[in-house]
Amino acid sequence: MSGDVRAAPELARRANPTTRSALRSWVVGGVAGVGFLIAALVVSAYLGATFGVQTVLLALAVAVVPLGIVIPTFLWLDRFESEPTRYLVAAFLWGALVATLVAAVFNTSAIVVLRSATDPDAALATTAVLVAPVVEEALKGAFVLLVWWFLRREFDGVTDGMVYAGVTAAGFAFTENIQYLAQAYTDGGREALTATFVARCLLSPFAHPMFTILTGVGIGVAATSRSWGLRLLAPVGGYLLAVLAHGLWNLAAVSGGTGLVTVYLIVEVPVFLAYVAFVVWARRREGRLIGLYLRPYADAGWLTRSEVSMLSSMARRREARLWARSNAGTRGLSAMRAFQDTASELALLRRRMHHDAADALALGQERELLGALTARRGEFIGTAGW
Repeated sequence: MSGDVRAAPELARRANPTTRSALRSWVVGGVAGVGFLIAALVVSAYLGATFGVQTVLLALAVAVVPLGIVIPTFLWLDRFESEPTRYLVAAFLWGALVATLVAAVFNTSAIVVLRSATDPDAALATTAVLVAPVVEEALKGAFVLLVWWFLRREFDGVTDGMVYAGVTAAGFAFTENIQYLAQAYTDGGREALTATFVARCLLSPFAHPMFTILTGVGIGVAATSRSWGLRLLAPVGGYLLAVLAHGLWNLAAVSGGTGLVTVYLIVEVPVFLAYVAFVVWARRREGRLIGLYLRPYADAGWLTRSEVSMLSSMARRREARLWARSNAGTRGLSAMRAFQDTASELALLRRRMHHDAADALALGQERELLGALTARRGEFIGTAGW
């Protein structure tokens, strides 16, 4: 931590945004919005033409159910240092629209090519096991890679990799579920729709996220490594593991019957339990890291030891918010939340500075966060004793 941070009389601000940078942000946002809109129109037109509008709307309503299970899980994981909402929405839209659309083109092309050399059933099975996992995991993982590459100051490691990968995969599974549910209803009515809903939406809602977070973990490891070899090998290794897990799951699915049940009970359930344990561990680890990287600020007098202890635990954070609300009302609660969020961002910034060079921009951001931290504390202390 630089020696002049404490003595700075004014908050150091980031470089004033120029007209060019503001214009660039609007252009990038506009292009992304138009791209997502075009993809949404194409996907909607395809589904509507294939299954009919009423069937698609029914399937869409049913496919929303697993989102209520999956998305809150990753938001819970993202509680210590929440990612910007706009990026999480972009992750979901990338998975639901761009990744599914491009994957459909590749998978359909593979089926057409394979049908010329074998029978239709073999072509479908081969595509599901050997082609789809390679294509789909690459497309889902691409968004996480883009976030790391272009938004490095927003990407803080394994937890962020898991969050972006999980939300992207949830979007992909959402659109894929609409297609499968609509197909089931078209072929077998309500009974087939119910069976597909139970199998895909209730028994395996985390299938796609479990595959893709392996890529996210690899990219997260790369983001916090100083070794160029590990920065290259970790994302590739995570992607290959995601492809392998996806391929094995699809192999069990196309085998059907006893094979699917056996793989589900012997492989899927234990893997899911391990996945849950890993998610819990990752969240606790992030809390420990926040405490570790905030201690220097406590040594310098910016924070108290009790504040560092509070900020390192989600349970203590909740207690602090309850205290702020009961003693200072909604204004105090808002200030406490901002204080906690700012402290998390400060800790993860210091972690990035530890792994990479502490350039002028990072030091300026550090000063700005320290000033904001002091201001937020003043807001809830000013209305109640601390």
